[in-house]
Amino acid sequence: MRIPARSVCTAIRDDIVSGVFERGSRLTEEQLARRYGVSRVPVREALRTLESEGFVTTRRHAGACVAEPTEQEAADLLEIRLLLEPLGAARAAQRRTDAHLKVLRGLVRLGQERARRGQGEDLRSLGGWFHETLAQASGSPGLIALLTQLRHKIAWMYIVEAPAQPVESWGEHGAIVDAVARGDVERARALTALHAERTTTAHRLRIAPQRTVRTSQHAVNTASGRN
Repeated sequence: MRIPARSVCTAIRDDIVSGVFERGSRLTEEQLARRYGVSRVPVREALRTLESEGFVTTRRHAGACVAEPTEQEAADLLEIRLLLEPLGAARAAQRRTDAHLKVLRGLVRLGQERARRGQGEDLRSLGGWFHETLAQASGSPGLIALLTQLRHKIAWMYIVEAPAQPVESWGEHGAIVDAVARGDVERARALTALHAERTTTAHRLRIAPQRTVRTSQHAVNTASGRN
């Protein structure tokens, strides 16, 4: 069975974001095929996709390498986030389904509960799921793809500090969901813009650690639906 290139792409991207492959390191088709237990064909396709996303660059005489973004490129990502996340929330207010609202409200309820109890270890993942679901609720495949790629790249370039007042942060999430539920486009846009601007200060540029890439095989999970 041919393993989809999107599964290989997800695996390579995850390893780049987590620092398994350090910035500037060379990525050979043979090395990656062996690591993920696949042929070189899906690896080649995956590298093309990752190059278009900005995670990989092709160098003369070296081939594919992990990209080395500049501080200005990293700063641009946060500015783009300030534009796209409010747009996503505005679209969600117009296009969300009952299923989206159910998930969003459930995440807000869990987030507020964890925040009140001081269980900060779960809040980061809950926040990620919240923003991913809000993007999905926009009903715009192009916007969803852009927001997903943006989250990956920000996670690669930045360390995000936990909010000093998590209860207040999750209160903002709840207010956004209320606006989306009412179909209030402008309020959903404005609240999300304020939330995104406030949380921008929590981003600290990541200094990539020097790590040795593991050589053991890392089989791709072909059941993964992420891209």
